[in-house]
Amino acid sequence: MKVLIIGLGSMGKRRIRCLQSLGIDEIYGFDTRSDRSKEVVDKYKINAVDNYSVLLEKNIINAAIISTSPESHMDYAFELVRKNIPCFIEASVTDSHLIKELSEEIKEISIVVAPSCTMKYFKGPKLIKKIIKDKIIGDPIYMTYQTGQYLPDWHPWENVKDFYVSNKITGGCREIVPFELTWLNSLFGNPTPISSIIKNTKNLNIDIDDFYQIHLNYPNNLIANITIEVISRPFALREFRLSGKEGQIVYSQDENCVRYAEKNQKKWITFNLDDGDAEPGYINPERPYIEEINDFLNAVKTRGTKLFPNTLEKDYQVLSLLNELEKISLKIK
Repeated sequence: MKVLIIGLGSMGKRRIRCLQSLGIDEIYGFDTRSDRSKEVVDKYKINAVDNYSVLLEKNIINAAIISTSPESHMDYAFELVRKNIPCFIEASVTDSHLIKELSEEIKEISIVVAPSCTMKYFKGPKLIKKIIKDKIIGDPIYMTYQTGQYLPDWHPWENVKDFYVSNKITGGCREIVPFELTWLNSLFGNPTPISSIIKNTKNLNIDIDDFYQIHLNYPNNLIANITIEVISRPFALREFRLSGKEGQIVYSQDENCVRYAEKNQKKWITFNLDDGDAEPGYINPERPYIEEINDFLNAVKTRGTKLFPNTLEKDYQVLSLLNELEKISLKIK
C-alpha cells in the first residue's frame, strides 16, 4: 500500500512512525515547509514531494493522512475525496459546516473517510466501556472528568506562538474539547449542554481560552461535569469518576489504572494500564495511534466504509456541541 501524509509536523511524524510500525514502506510526504520535508527524509527515509497533486493524478496513492493544522483539514479532504482517495483526518476543531457538507457528499459514493478518535484506542476508555456495557455499576448517574496538559509541553522544541495552538480559533484547549467529547459521547450518547465557563487564565501569555468547564446532560439523565485545560504542570493529568446506581468507576492517569467498586462488594477491582512508551518529546504513548491507523488501513483495504469507529457526521455533532457551549458560556475575566 502506498500512503501519502500531508503535513509533516509533530502529528505527521507520528503517523509516519505508525505506518512504518505496521510495515508500510512506501510512504510519501508533503509539507509546505521544506525544512520539515528534509527532516523526515533524513530521519525516516520516506519520499518527500514538492507537488502531491502529481501523485493523485497518476493514481499512485492508495490512501492519505491529513496531519496539517486544523484550518486546512477540509481543503485537503475535499480534494482527496474528489480524486477518490480514502483519507484519515486528524482531530478537527473548525469548519463544522464543511465537515457536514463532506459527510453528505460521501453518502453518494463508497469511500473511507476516517476522522481521528484516538482516545477510543487507549486502554482506559476501552475498560470503562466494557464495565459500563457489562452493567457492573448499573445505570450511570453522575460523571466528573478533568484532563489537563501544559500547552508548551506539546512541542517543547518550539514556542507555542509559532504554531496553530496559539490561534484563538484553533487554540490548544479549544482543540482538546472535541478530542475528549468524541470518546465520551461514544460511551453515553449525544448530550444537551447545560452551562459552561470558558476563560483565558493569562498563564500562557497568549490570546486563547485555556480553560473550559462544561456541564452536560446525557441521555438517561446522566449529568457530567467536565474540565479541560492546558495549564497543568509539571504533569499532565486525567481523572475520571463515574457514579452509577450499583457502584463507581475511576480512571486515573496518576495511578495509571482503571478501577471499579460494586456497592455490595465494597472493594476496588483494579486494572493497571499499559499503553506502551511515548516517543521522546511526546506526551502520549505511540500504541493507541498505531492501532487507530491500523483500523483505517484495514477499512481502506476492504473498502469497509463503516469499519472505522468514527464518522464525519459524529465529528459534526461534537463540533456543533462545542459551538453551543461557547454561545452559552459565562465569560469570567
